[in-house]
Amino acid sequence: MTGLPNSVSEQPASEQQGLPVGIDVAKQSVEVSLGVQASTFALSNDAEGVEALLARLKTEPVSLVVLEATGGLESLMACALQAAGYAVAVINPRQARDFARAMGQLAKTDHIDAQILAQLAGVLDRHPERERYVRALPDAQQQELAALVARRRQLVGMLVAERNRLPGAHPKTHPSINAVIKALMRELEQIDGDMDRHVKAHYASLSTLLDSAKGVGRSTIATLIAELPELGKLRHREISALVGVAPINRDSGKMRGRRTIFGGRASVRQALYMAVLSGTRYNPAIKVFYQRLLKAGKPKKLALTACMRKLLTILNAMVKSGKPWQESLHDA
Repeated sequence: MTGLPNSVSEQPASEQQGLPVGIDVAKQSVEVSLGVQASTFALSNDAEGVEALLARLKTEPVSLVVLEATGGLESLMACALQAAGYAVAVINPRQARDFARAMGQLAKTDHIDAQILAQLAGVLDRHPERERYVRALPDAQQQELAALVARRRQLVGMLVAERNRLPGAHPKTHPSINAVIKALMRELEQIDGDMDRHVKAHYASLSTLLDSAKGVGRSTIATLIAELPELGKLRHREISALVGVAPINRDSGKMRGRRTIFGGRASVRQALYMAVLSGTRYNPAIKVFYQRLLKAGKPKKLALTACMRKLLTILNAMVKSGKPWQESLHDA
């Protein structure tokens, strides 16, 4: 680790017209690279570190800041930088690692990772579709709702694990397992109430709009609001690719591979899957579409994925237009 560069003049001339910044985030600290070939420096990943970074960036012509998504550890820096007016892109760590390998960089340290992210920032900044990567980060209300949604998902996972454990457990342990199940049920009920109150307080109109679609329940609505803020702001192909329900081509030469979905936001897909399971029974548009695919010989899993994409496309159009579900329009 090295010290701070003394001035912008230490950067290569090509970078002075728009300095790409890479920040490698850890739990206690962050490693910052101001430019592609600059020396890196470390700061604490807290309010004091944020203030120091903002003070340092005031002297630099920053074009784009790139951070990896690290389970929420990046949120403090990313939100503070965006609030200060900087363009910020939070990317998937796998994509950053793939980029490093493509650049021939196989070693991995905080110093190297920060410089690789700075190189990636330079590439993204010159990309013709730059705005695809520079997205609005969640505000305080969305972050609170996202925390509640994530906690609910954890509770459901623990509840399923305990229920699956019960049949094969020794009778002596049944009282303990049942006690844990009851406690988890109480916590789940509390979290559901907290989510409902938060949504009604901050997203009442959006919640009412999404609730007009049959099969879309309160858990799905909370997940969409918290973890898909781009809903209604992108074209249908873009939102499908973002969530990971758009089929990806697997072609090479004369070979035509099987189309599959890959990547995206797994938590949003899970919420859409549960909504579609209900929709194939109670939502006429989804039900007819699903049955038509089955009659055409499509596997059930593929048909459900197609229904998820259709439902997401409809919800995206509803939010974009501000109009609730219209039965006759979607049936057609």
